[in-house]
Amino acid sequence: MADNRVSKRRRETTETRIELALQIDGNGSASVATGIPFFDHMLTLFARHGLFDLEVKAEGDIDVDYHHTVEDVGIVLGEAVKEALGAKRGIRRYGFWILPMDESLARVALDLGGRPALVYKVEARELFVRDFNIQLVKEFFQAFANACGANVHIALEYGEEPHHIAEAIFKAFARALDMATQYDGRTGDSLPTTKGLLA
Repeated sequence: MADNRVSKRRRETTETRIELALQIDGNGSASVATGIPFFDHMLTLFARHGLFDLEVKAEGDIDVDYHHTVEDVGIVLGEAVKEALGAKRGIRRYGFWILPMDESLARVALDLGGRPALVYKVEARELFVRDFNIQLVKEFFQAFANACGANVHIALEYGEEPHHIAEAIFKAFARALDMATQYDGRTGDSLPTTKGLLA
Protein backbone atom coordinates (compact mmCIF):
# COMPACT_ATOMS: atom_id res chain seq x y z
CA MET A 1 0.00 0.00 0.00
CA ALA A 2 1.27 3.47 -0.92
CA ASP A 3 2.30 5.72 1.95
CA ASN A 4 2.23 8.97 0.02
CA ARG A 5 -0.95 9.25 -2.00
CA VAL A 6 -0.51 12.55 -3.77
CA SER A 7 -1.18 14.05 -7.16
CA LYS A 8 -0.37 17.26 -8.98
CA ARG A 9 -2.43 18.02 -12.05
CA ARG A 10 -2.57 20.81 -14.59
CA ARG A 11 -5.22 21.50 -17.23
CA GLU A 12 -5.19 24.32 -19.73
CA THR A 13 -7.80 25.09 -22.37
CA THR A 14 -8.93 28.21 -24.17
CA GLU A 15 -11.45 28.67 -21.34
CA THR A 16 -9.55 27.77 -18.16
CA ARG A 17 -6.11 27.26 -16.68
CA ILE A 18 -6.05 25.07 -13.57
CA GLU A 19 -3.31 23.83 -11.25
CA LEU A 20 -4.29 21.43 -8.49
CA ALA A 21 -2.39 19.51 -5.82
CA LEU A 22 -4.02 16.85 -3.66
CA GLN A 23 -2.87 14.69 -0.77
CA ILE A 24 -5.36 12.01 0.18
CA ASP A 25 -3.88 11.41 3.63
CA GLY A 26 -3.78 15.02 4.74
CA ASN A 27 -5.05 17.05 7.64
CA GLY A 28 -7.66 19.17 5.88
CA SER A 29 -5.56 22.16 4.88
CA ALA A 30 -6.68 24.11 1.82
CA SER A 31 -5.47 26.93 -0.37
CA VAL A 32 -8.09 27.65 -3.00
CA ALA A 33 -8.36 30.51 -5.47
CA THR A 34 -10.75 30.08 -8.41
CA GLY A 35 -12.05 33.62 -8.70
CA ILE A 36 -15.47 32.39 -7.53
CA PRO A 37 -15.78 33.06 -3.78
CA PHE A 38 -18.64 30.67 -3.05
CA PHE A 39 -16.96 27.87 -4.98
CA ASP A 40 -13.73 28.52 -3.06
CA HIS A 41 -15.76 28.13 0.13
CA MET A 42 -17.18 24.78 -1.00
CA LEU A 43 -13.77 23.40 -1.99
CA THR A 44 -12.29 24.53 1.31
CA LEU A 45 -15.09 22.73 3.16
CA PHE A 46 -14.46 19.64 1.04
CA ALA A 47 -10.79 19.57 2.05
CA ARG A 48 -11.46 20.20 5.73
CA HIS A 49 -14.19 17.62 6.17
CA GLY A 50 -12.49 14.95 4.07
CA LEU A 51 -9.12 15.60 5.71
CA PHE A 52 -7.57 16.10 2.29
CA ASP A 53 -4.79 18.62 1.66
CA LEU A 54 -5.83 20.63 -1.37
CA GLU A 55 -4.36 23.45 -3.40
CA VAL A 56 -6.26 24.91 -6.32
CA LYS A 57 -5.36 27.81 -8.56
CA ALA A 58 -7.79 28.45 -11.38
CA GLU A 59 -8.15 31.15 -13.97
CA GLY A 60 -11.20 31.02 -16.19
CA ASP A 61 -13.57 33.02 -18.30
CA ILE A 62 -15.70 33.88 -15.28
CA ASP A 63 -16.65 37.18 -16.90
CA VAL A 64 -18.67 35.03 -19.32
CA ASP A 65 -19.94 32.39 -16.90
CA TYR A 66 -18.83 30.30 -13.93
CA HIS A 67 -19.67 27.03 -15.69
CA HIS A 68 -16.33 26.35 -17.39
CA THR A 69 -14.28 26.95 -14.26
CA VAL A 70 -16.52 24.88 -11.98
CA GLU A 71 -16.69 21.99 -14.45
CA ASP A 72 -12.96 21.98 -15.22
CA VAL A 73 -11.99 22.02 -11.55
CA GLY A 74 -14.25 18.98 -11.15
CA ILE A 75 -12.38 17.27 -13.98
CA VAL A 76 -8.97 18.01 -12.51
CA LEU A 77 -9.98 16.97 -8.99
CA GLY A 78 -11.35 13.70 -10.36
CA GLU A 79 -8.11 13.06 -12.22
CA ALA A 80 -6.10 13.85 -9.10
CA VAL A 81 -8.06 11.46 -6.88
CA LYS A 82 -7.71 8.70 -9.47
CA GLU A 83 -3.96 9.27 -9.83
CA ALA A 84 -3.34 9.54 -6.09
CA LEU A 85 -5.10 6.24 -5.42
CA GLY A 86 -3.06 4.34 -8.01
CA ALA A 87 -4.15 0.71 -8.26
CA LYS A 88 -6.52 1.23 -5.28
CA ARG A 89 -5.11 -1.70 -3.36
CA GLY A 90 -6.39 -2.04 0.17
CA ILE A 91 -8.94 0.77 0.04
CA ARG A 92 -12.53 0.43 1.17
CA ARG A 93 -13.75 1.50 -2.30
CA TYR A 94 -17.26 2.40 -1.10
CA GLY A 95 -18.23 5.36 1.03
CA PHE A 96 -21.43 7.00 2.20
CA TRP A 97 -22.56 9.79 4.48
CA ILE A 98 -25.73 11.55 5.58
CA LEU A 99 -25.12 15.09 6.71
CA PRO A 100 -27.35 17.80 8.19
CA MET A 101 -26.76 21.49 7.61
CA ASP A 102 -29.35 23.47 9.53
CA GLU A 103 -32.67 22.74 7.76
CA SER A 104 -31.02 20.75 4.95
CA LEU A 105 -30.09 17.08 4.87
CA ALA A 106 -27.93 15.56 2.13
CA ARG A 107 -27.07 11.95 1.36
CA VAL A 108 -24.04 10.84 -0.67
CA ALA A 109 -22.95 7.33 -1.59
CA LEU A 110 -20.07 6.54 -3.91
CA ASP A 111 -18.06 3.74 -5.44
CA LEU A 112 -14.48 4.16 -6.69
CA GLY A 113 -14.76 1.03 -8.82
CA GLY A 114 -13.88 2.63 -12.15
CA ARG A 115 -17.39 2.92 -13.61
CA PRO A 116 -18.33 6.60 -13.98
CA ALA A 117 -21.90 7.58 -13.23
CA LEU A 118 -23.72 10.37 -11.46
CA VAL A 119 -27.21 10.18 -10.02
CA TYR A 120 -28.14 13.63 -8.75
CA LYS A 121 -31.50 14.17 -7.10
CA VAL A 122 -31.51 17.70 -5.77
CA GLU A 123 -34.43 20.09 -6.03
CA ALA A 124 -34.26 23.58 -4.62
CA ARG A 125 -36.76 26.40 -4.86
CA GLU A 126 -34.07 29.06 -4.57
CA LEU A 127 -31.01 28.56 -6.78
CA PHE A 128 -28.67 31.48 -6.19
CA VAL A 129 -26.13 32.23 -3.47
CA ARG A 130 -25.35 35.78 -4.49
CA ASP A 131 -24.38 35.26 -8.16
CA PHE A 132 -23.58 31.53 -7.88
CA ASN A 133 -26.22 29.20 -9.29
CA ILE A 134 -26.16 26.00 -7.25
CA GLN A 135 -27.21 24.04 -10.35
CA LEU A 136 -23.50 24.23 -11.18
CA VAL A 137 -22.91 21.84 -8.28
CA LYS A 138 -24.29 19.06 -10.47
CA GLU A 139 -21.87 19.98 -13.27
CA PHE A 140 -18.97 19.80 -10.83
CA PHE A 141 -19.87 16.32 -9.64
CA GLN A 142 -20.62 15.05 -13.14
CA ALA A 143 -17.14 16.17 -14.20
CA PHE A 144 -15.60 14.58 -11.10
CA ALA A 145 -17.39 11.27 -11.63
CA ASN A 146 -16.35 11.06 -15.26
CA ALA A 147 -12.70 11.94 -14.65
CA CYS A 148 -12.28 9.81 -11.53
CA GLY A 149 -14.20 6.80 -12.78
CA ALA A 150 -16.51 7.05 -9.79
CA ASN A 151 -20.14 6.14 -9.29
CA VAL A 152 -21.60 9.03 -7.29
CA HIS A 153 -25.14 9.23 -5.92
CA ILE A 154 -26.23 12.52 -4.38
CA ALA A 155 -29.67 13.20 -2.96
CA LEU A 156 -31.11 16.11 -1.06
CA GLU A 157 -33.54 14.65 1.44
CA TYR A 158 -34.88 18.13 2.19
CA GLY A 159 -33.67 21.68 2.37
CA GLU A 160 -34.58 25.26 1.57
CA GLU A 161 -31.66 27.68 1.79
CA PRO A 162 -29.36 27.22 -1.25
CA HIS A 163 -26.15 27.87 0.70
CA HIS A 164 -27.10 25.19 3.21
CA ILE A 165 -28.05 22.76 0.45
CA ALA A 166 -24.73 23.12 -1.37
CA GLU A 167 -22.75 22.99 1.85
CA ALA A 168 -24.49 19.83 3.03
CA ILE A 169 -23.73 18.18 -0.32
CA PHE A 170 -20.04 19.12 -0.38
CA LYS A 171 -19.49 18.09 3.24
CA ALA A 172 -21.30 14.78 2.79
CA PHE A 173 -19.30 14.11 -0.37
CA ALA A 174 -16.06 14.84 1.47
CA ARG A 175 -16.92 12.43 4.27
CA ALA A 176 -18.02 9.72 1.85
CA LEU A 177 -14.86 10.09 -0.23
CA ASP A 178 -12.72 9.97 2.89
CA MET A 179 -14.41 6.71 3.88
CA ALA A 180 -13.96 5.19 0.41
CA THR A 181 -10.26 6.09 0.18
CA GLN A 182 -9.33 4.79 3.63
CA TYR A 183 -7.41 1.55 3.95
CA ASP A 184 -9.25 -1.49 5.25
CA GLY A 185 -6.79 -3.21 7.59
CA ARG A 186 -8.49 -6.59 7.17
CA THR A 187 -7.74 -6.88 3.45
CA GLY A 188 -4.03 -6.05 3.33
CA ASP A 189 -3.08 -4.82 -0.13
CA SER A 190 -5.71 -6.80 -1.99
CA LEU A 191 -8.07 -5.17 -4.44
CA PRO A 192 -11.68 -4.64 -3.28
CA THR A 193 -13.11 -6.53 -6.26
CA THR A 194 -13.49 -10.08 -7.56
CA LYS A 195 -12.44 -9.00 -11.06
CA GLY A 196 -8.77 -8.54 -10.26
CA LEU A 197 -8.74 -4.97 -11.58
CA LEU A 198 -10.22 -1.61 -10.64
CA ALA A 199 -9.72 0.59 -13.70
